[in-house]
Amino acid sequence: MHAFPLIRTCSLFMLLFACVPGFAADAPAEPAVKVDHSAAHANDDRPIFLTANNMSIATGQPSLVNMSHGSTHIPVWSLSGGTVGQSVCGIVNSLPRGCVAVRVEIVVITTDPTTSPEFSDVYRVHLSQLKENEPFTERYALGKTVQTTLPAAPLHSRSIVLESYYEVDPAAPLWVRIQREPGEPGDTFTRPTGLAVVKVIPLTSNPYKPRIVQDVAGYNSWPMTQAIGDKLVCTYSRGSAHSIGEDARGVYARTSTDGGKTWTAETVVAETPGYGEVTVGKGLDSQGAMLLWVRRIGKEWNHDLYRSTDGTSFTRIATPKLEVQPMQITDVFSVPDVGLMSLWFAGNYSDKAVHLWGVMTSSDDGVTWQQKTIESGLTKDQWPTEPAAVYLGDGKILGIARTETGPTQFQLTSTDYGKTWTRERTNIGDIHASTPSLILDPATGLLSNYYYQRGRGLLRGRVVDPDVVFNHPTGWPESQVISVASKIAWDSGNANATVINDKHYISFYSGQAPNTHVMVTEVPAPTDDK
Repeated sequence: MHAFPLIRTCSLFMLLFACVPGFAADAPAEPAVKVDHSAAHANDDRPIFLTANNMSIATGQPSLVNMSHGSTHIPVWSLSGGTVGQSVCGIVNSLPRGCVAVRVEIVVITTDPTTSPEFSDVYRVHLSQLKENEPFTERYALGKTVQTTLPAAPLHSRSIVLESYYEVDPAAPLWVRIQREPGEPGDTFTRPTGLAVVKVIPLTSNPYKPRIVQDVAGYNSWPMTQAIGDKLVCTYSRGSAHSIGEDARGVYARTSTDGGKTWTAETVVAETPGYGEVTVGKGLDSQGAMLLWVRRIGKEWNHDLYRSTDGTSFTRIATPKLEVQPMQITDVFSVPDVGLMSLWFAGNYSDKAVHLWGVMTSSDDGVTWQQKTIESGLTKDQWPTEPAAVYLGDGKILGIARTETGPTQFQLTSTDYGKTWTRERTNIGDIHASTPSLILDPATGLLSNYYYQRGRGLLRGRVVDPDVVFNHPTGWPESQVISVASKIAWDSGNANATVINDKHYISFYSGQAPNTHVMVTEVPAPTDDK
């Protein structure tokens, strides 16, 4: 593989954003997408640009063509909208000293007059570091597919973030391969697009460092975190392995009044002999007390609801007998004129059409519950699991759910206080069995979606005005990396978030079986100027 010279000036890159009227070209073009770079870790060094001439064919038969207008000629790689397996690659020979990770963006253009926001295309990046005495596959990372909508008119460029955080060794060359994915259902534009520039942005700041909640021996996992006033309460389950039904598994709690820097001694929430118990949902009742759903599995399958006013002592207030036994009942939130609401899902994770989901409501602060099925007879790829939801006002509810098969999280919306719902796919694809957790900030109206990308060890967050995505679920902005933890796929994950004043607290677990620990990361709440 040849090393290509690096372009460290932005003249050509800026030219692509000039949107010159009357552009004509041998290959396609597209509009700029505004990207929010405001999360925890802004760009820390000058971008490194790979132009089309700095790249070569990796797979398939993409074409290197000139996009021309008058005396201006810009080379682009023409990537087919109908042929699967076309990609190009290039090498970044060196990264700045102190670089801990990189962010990768591409600039694509279409000149086809049929371009329209009704269409979308899909890309992904392949990344690997070529380090001496290591196989080039050792540091390989397959980026998730990224779907974006096309512009309303030709000749516009788009900047698309394909990877927001890839950890690097700054002394090793970085291999970058860009691939269009016309075989993905989200790539509905059948015409070619032009890849003009790859932008590699060195990052020299580490993400937020998580704080340890519990790290005693055992499989400490699946935390649920809730604020009671200014007190942070973290509940979690501990057993001997990644197993929900073992008798050794119980539920415990610790509290903090300094943002997770220090924690009180562990107290027992539930430790029923003959049963395995796992935290599955949390929230507040109308009096401000914490509610906690605990799944209890033994000779019977139950969901117990506990209540606490101090985060230390918990009282079981309900074990509802339901027509459909949920796999989980998730976070509790309030809906005017309804009361408390939780979403639930049920099924067996098989490939048969036996999966379902719905809502539960309580008008007496959780003492009794009514269950309603929203969808049933779903195949696994249609099944929204482990959902989180928030009430937006005017009868509108927005939820985000995990997917068991990919490629993206689900969005669940209701406009009638939860009576009827719509389920759609989002563009949130940097996931792997990623449980979402939502926070709606009343002061700004901004919605934060936190989730853990298993296998990459990345706690991610996306912030949006919910009005932007309520009817446009593929309009979520790019994610930002909040924290970095264990890359072991099932020994880490399950984000759950809460808010105290102007800080968000996101808990998750991390480690390697048989010992994992519960963590919490503190991040500033998003503000209007971001």
